[in-house]
Amino acid sequence: MSDTAVTPAPPADPYLLLPLRQRILEQRLGVRALHLHREGHAELSHRFVEDTAENVYSVSKTVTALAVGIAQAEELLDVEDLIVDHLPAPDGGYGQGVDAVRIRHLLTMTSGSPVLGFLDAERDHADLTALILGTDLTAAPGERWEYSNGSIFLLSRIIGERTGQTLRDWLMPRLFAPLGILNPQWFTTRDGHSWGATGLHLKSGQLARIGRLLLQRGAHEGTQLVPAEWIDALHADTSWVATGDPEPESVRYGLAVWDCTVDGAWRADGAYGQFLLVLPAQQAVLTVTSHLEGRGGAEILRAVWQELLPLL
Repeated sequence: MSDTAVTPAPPADPYLLLPLRQRILEQRLGVRALHLHREGHAELSHRFVEDTAENVYSVSKTVTALAVGIAQAEELLDVEDLIVDHLPAPDGGYGQGVDAVRIRHLLTMTSGSPVLGFLDAERDHADLTALILGTDLTAAPGERWEYSNGSIFLLSRIIGERTGQTLRDWLMPRLFAPLGILNPQWFTTRDGHSWGATGLHLKSGQLARIGRLLLQRGAHEGTQLVPAEWIDALHADTSWVATGDPEPESVRYGLAVWDCTVDGAWRADGAYGQFLLVLPAQQAVLTVTSHLEGRGGAEILRAVWQELLPLL
């Protein structure tokens, strides 16, 4: 045998996910699928239900943040740009304080805009962009954290203004197609703009490819789809903002990602238990899709920390 022979990756341990699977069933955590990628190991997954394309909710925000990093690399924008340099004033002009909001404020949920994009009147508005831009701020940019679909929607609109395409269409050749995600559906506003903040529909295996991209600092099969330094910036020490949330898993928010209680871990996080859990120390990423109602998704996180993390 040649001295240069490549050692194959060890086979996947079929029992590695078993304690977590048992906890999920015992506590009725509503998990639909698990995908574990560990560097140097075979992929490991388990599905509790058929793998269909589902809304990944606010994991969409992290995908939009990836788009911002790609756009910055293409010199279409800079994270420190004022949003008024990219989005024209609505009829009646900008709301008070809007001219001080930067792209970074949108990413960190600190824009100060009261239009959060959760009310039916906002979601169904004929021109949500104009509504946000024309409404006075209730806090100075950077002063207060408040979770917002509206802020991330404006990121989608900025990319749309710069490219003449919807966020979904612009990302097709840059992110989705290279990952083998050939026809993703993304909810739009009434006037046809990708929501950005929510509404991206993916199968669990497709979502897992995005999780692996995060772990590998934007690289996919030898191609750098997202700048590595941008992936680092999403969860850099200088990016975290205190949320004031009493839930330990929701204490700090970065550039459209969340900090975790496990040292060094960070995540994309969507309603009802959609997670991309990046575990740099373990060189692993766990993708979780779920439909957990009536309880916080942090119950799923704690199950992962207690049942899977010690085994990695």
